[in-house]
Amino acid sequence: MTEEFHPMDSPQDQPGREHAMEPEPDYTPRYPGSGRLKDKVALITGGDSGIGRATAILFAREGARIAIVYRDEARDAQKAKELIEKEGLEALLIQGDVGDKAFCEDAVAQVIDRFGQLDILVNNAGEQHARDNPEKIEQAQIERTFRTNIFGTIFMTQAALPHLDRGARIICVTSVTAWKGQDLLIDYASTKGAILAFLRAMSSKLAPKGILVNGVAPGPIWTPLIPASFPEEAIKDFGKNTPLGRVGQPNEVAPSLLFLACEDSSYMTGQVLHPNGGTLVGG
Repeated sequence: MTEEFHPMDSPQDQPGREHAMEPEPDYTPRYPGSGRLKDKVALITGGDSGIGRATAILFAREGARIAIVYRDEARDAQKAKELIEKEGLEALLIQGDVGDKAFCEDAVAQVIDRFGQLDILVNNAGEQHARDNPEKIEQAQIERTFRTNIFGTIFMTQAALPHLDRGARIICVTSVTAWKGQDLLIDYASTKGAILAFLRAMSSKLAPKGILVNGVAPGPIWTPLIPASFPEEAIKDFGKNTPLGRVGQPNEVAPSLLFLACEDSSYMTGQVLHPNGGTLVGG
């Protein structure tokens, strides 16, 4: 039986530090940009590292100005800002907790004040804490995980809506765990299922306004959440149980978000893309 793992045993604080990872995740876009997001403004929560960072850089390469929301990973956020500026686009860093509704409202206000518009919202910020015994998942952990993952998604969407015009995009990052479950991440998987239901409900609500709401459900991706959640011996085989037999990289997920952010996905809403290494879901 798997030894019980307590969240406080984590080698890193949640949601993790990209600069402390070995090997470093691959966040660099693979192709030259083609202007698919020219003159757009994107707000990306958790954009300092992992999937958020890879997405921010790719969006910038495609012409978007970027606002990154991060909690307290200042070094990672500054690196992400430098990478965006290297692509020739502006970057705005906003520090705070997406689980705080007032902060989300202030973050969106900062984006509007700086850029004058908001076209793309990426709800990506998340945290997870592994626990082997479901009876011992602390109330505080459940509340913290839900507050970051689903409350933050709802709060940021509410704050953004008054500023989104026809053609705007809302992209929510859910997870393969919403379909397959994960018995060490019961509360986390529950939040990802909630995010799935949220994006489907919002897509119906916003379709008449021409605002498209879609999602991405990554599988095992090498991001700071992984070494921040599990001891080293537990992650040596991470991702090897997928059909492709390996862990995915953030820059293998970011193109799915780009597709949903640009005009290529103009006839899609309420849908989810699955960059998950070949795991079959939904049927």
